[in-house]
Amino acid sequence: MRTKTAIAGLVYPQVNAVLFGLGIIATLLIPTLKVHAMTVLPIVIASSLVLSVPLTWWIAPRLRLRYWRSRRDAPYGGR
Repeated sequence: MRTKTAIAGLVYPQVNAVLFGLGIIATLLIPTLKVHAMTVLPIVIASSLVLSVPLTWWIAPRLRLRYWRSRRDAPYGGR
């Protein structure tokens, strides 16, 4: 298993929980969405599951030490 895949597997539940929480809060705070909550909540659940994958894949390499080491040693703070 690649390191990026392992990190992504560990980060996915946290990213999914944050996206799900944002969707639920938005659904319950916006009156128009609150009225249609029975329809909107399954959409929020499905979209949080789907959107978490690319976001996690983007975050995973940034959690490795070599990403930050190369940026710290570069002149003027990185790329």
